[in-house]
Amino acid sequence: MSHSAGHLIVDTLENAGIERVYAVPGESYLDVLDGLYDSSVETIVCRQEGGAGFMALTEARLTGRPGIAMVTRGPGAANAMIAIHTAWQDATALVLFVGLVPLTDRARESFQEFSLPEWFSSTAKRVITIDDEHRAGELTADALRIAAAGRPGPVVVGLPEDILVRLTESTAPTLAEAAPPAPATAEIESLRARLAAAKRPAFVLGGDGWHSGCGADLAAFAASAGIPIFCDWRAYDALPHSCPAWAGWLGYGRADAVAAGFAEADLLVFVGCTRSDVASDGYTIGFDAETVLVSLDPEATQHAGRIDQQILASPQSFTEALTGFDADGARGERSDEWMRGCTEVQSRFAAHRADAAAVPGVDLGVAFGILDDRLGGEAILTYGAGNATIWGHRFIRHNRPASLVGARNGAMGSAVPGAVAASLAFPDRRAVAICGDGDFLMNGQEIATAFAHGARPLIIVVDNGVYGTIVSHQENHYPGRPSGTRMVNPNFAEWMTAFDMSSSGAASPGADASVSGLTGHGERVETTEDFGPALDRALAAEGPALIHVLIDPATMPPAADETS
Repeated sequence: MSHSAGHLIVDTLENAGIERVYAVPGESYLDVLDGLYDSSVETIVCRQEGGAGFMALTEARLTGRPGIAMVTRGPGAANAMIAIHTAWQDATALVLFVGLVPLTDRARESFQEFSLPEWFSSTAKRVITIDDEHRAGELTADALRIAAAGRPGPVVVGLPEDILVRLTESTAPTLAEAAPPAPATAEIESLRARLAAAKRPAFVLGGDGWHSGCGADLAAFAASAGIPIFCDWRAYDALPHSCPAWAGWLGYGRADAVAAGFAEADLLVFVGCTRSDVASDGYTIGFDAETVLVSLDPEATQHAGRIDQQILASPQSFTEALTGFDADGARGERSDEWMRGCTEVQSRFAAHRADAAAVPGVDLGVAFGILDDRLGGEAILTYGAGNATIWGHRFIRHNRPASLVGARNGAMGSAVPGAVAASLAFPDRRAVAICGDGDFLMNGQEIATAFAHGARPLIIVVDNGVYGTIVSHQENHYPGRPSGTRMVNPNFAEWMTAFDMSSSGAASPGADASVSGLTGHGERVETTEDFGPALDRALAAEGPALIHVLIDPATMPPAADETS
């Protein structure tokens, strides 16, 4: 039976178990959109290509399946580049489909034409153009496989407009599931001997691949062996924070004492991550320790410094192999003193404060403690970039896997689309976005996507009227000379309440029925005392909710040496 290449692409996505694609439509890939019309794959219509890319990245990180985004040529592809760079640096499986000009128009500087490989080849695992309609399914399957294989990352697939409508009798391929490599017994025995001999060993967990919950098993092993666990930047949902081995995160906003513990370790076992720029405080700490690297990347991309043993395995296959042995064999003569010293530091650092400081606006140290109490370690947190997120990192616990998404490359604008995608992928879980005012308005338009598709995120916008992170750097290097960092903001709470789908005629003609009855809930909070009641009302709201939190522009993140 013949069908178009565009429909074959959709059939291949169905066979691969893809549940959603995040798209900004374009005339360059109309046939794919037509194939999605009656497909089991849901099309999430986004408002900007950067938002679509961040939503796809979020779904990938939370589910372990490649995230799928679709955009049009030229300007659409340019807007999506931010998600490709994030997926590349963060090692997250993402497939971006890009509509292209017809083959007959190629190399003529036609409308919105650009060179797909020249734009994306430096930040993608592979750039593929489907120039043969008969291979549309095969190349789509290749893209999905390559994105997830080894060190995960982005794959970009070009879709020439005229190829998509050509007919083919090729059938959609079935993707073979490839089990990740498992460590050999000799490799695990060698590692256990290293752990037993070390006086101050530590695990460092990070990257993607912890969504199965295997981190809890590795944490239990580590606690039994007296080994603390640090986590890489924005990957600390890899293990339950209730575990006795949890010793805090590395990177921006971490406690000085946590970094000191990492630097003091005489054996570091990196699982799913590397000794990277951020984790090592700009390549300054953690380089003297004996080092074991556990990952699926034989090239050890992004790793700096020595590697004394390299094990090719996923977090799950490594955990299954290691925990198959008794933890006592990894303890040696070591007591729990080393582990307890590391974990107690993080416990003090994350302790809530009850009394608000005498500062204008909201005391975020108190407010985020209240937020943590309400969420109970069960919510999915999505973070933007900037100083406003540091309080969330410090005070909010994670006791469930697949509960944290943030751009590890520091990209702004990921919080709101991330929370929308998290709410769609896990409608029974609470999704909470934490962002500053600068970050929020970079992709705040995706709130409209939430209403269109029935997502119900809670968004917390911390408003200080400046690009706070840059102000911090300016004060360090050019004190008293703020430049290019001031902002003027609307009342974000009122903006959220403008999304009132319960009003007659509020939804556009032909809008999805899921928007019926949803009303945006907005709260503007100017004092610490008002935060708790406002949060309770927002959590009780039936639709998407937003809390606009005003703070003093002079507010800086809590001191890294503040551990009591």
